[in-house]
Amino acid sequence: MTASGPSPLALSLGDPAGVGPEIVAKAWLALKDRGPAFVVVGDGDLLARQGVPIERVSSMAEGARAFSGSLPVLDLPLDAPVEPGKPSAAHAPGIIRWIETAAALALSGEASGVVTAPIAKAPLYEAGFKFPGHTEFLADLTAHAPMGGAKSRERGPVMMLASGDLRTVLVTIHEPYARAPSLLTVDRIVHVALVTAEALERDFGVERPRLAVAGLNPHAGESGAIGREEVEIIAPAVAALRRRGIDAVGPKPADTLFHPEARQTYDAAVCMYHDQALIPVKMLDFWGGVNVTLGLPIVRVSPDHGTGFDVAGRGVARPDSLIAALRCAAAIAERRAT
Repeated sequence: MTASGPSPLALSLGDPAGVGPEIVAKAWLALKDRGPAFVVVGDGDLLARQGVPIERVSSMAEGARAFSGSLPVLDLPLDAPVEPGKPSAAHAPGIIRWIETAAALALSGEASGVVTAPIAKAPLYEAGFKFPGHTEFLADLTAHAPMGGAKSRERGPVMMLASGDLRTVLVTIHEPYARAPSLLTVDRIVHVALVTAEALERDFGVERPRLAVAGLNPHAGESGAIGREEVEIIAPAVAALRRRGIDAVGPKPADTLFHPEARQTYDAAVCMYHDQALIPVKMLDFWGGVNVTLGLPIVRVSPDHGTGFDVAGRGVARPDSLIAALRCAAAIAERRAT
């Protein structure tokens, strides 16, 4: 990687007591020869203990030049020691600073996008963090930045999970299952679908996106016999999308939406609740799935797994999803740049 090539990605280290430091080091070993290049925003001493050469850098350009020979780190040290597998609220200010710095680098154009290693919410909440997670925090950090692009009208954040030939997006995310139905509205479904269609075109190169909209109830409600949400909310949302020129079909029974033949009929499935979207992605490719935040003015991708406190520090964590996230972020950034 040279300074004349694409800007590197900014990789926020995530929870330092989790598998983040280990999988970041393993991802660098896998990508150092061919890229995509990234610069870690995190604690240099912590990364130096992962058994790979590191170089503390002062800019993304410097990191791009260093990438093939050492893991470049924009060093923002923690104020408290780290014990693998034991998260601490004392690390929260550092974790938050890393995310803020990575987002600022992407907003300035110094980084081509942001990739985030996993965080744990409980220690952040204990320290006063007011956002449900990464996605909402990054949306807030980028709220005043222009979206860019003549076709970018709908703003997220919308969570997409992608694995192989399957992409799913969520209408409700981290909500109790009992509460999810009450949060479904025609406007909410339409908004998520519009953000998704624009992102598929802009970020994934899909010329005419096809959306399959899942039902909420078994058998998509059986025409109202097993629930009214499909009749009163989801079907009207699909009709509204079609009036706006979106190739949307549904509501579709979720139990027949994800097999191989069905996946060939759409570019993304719009799902009503968390597990409806995540279970098929993780069944298809547990280690290779990624989480893409749609509808932001910056590129943001993360691995589709958590902090792995139970295996942190043991040397057994797999970097597959982080590597996939880095490659996905680089591909989206390249499309946005053309």
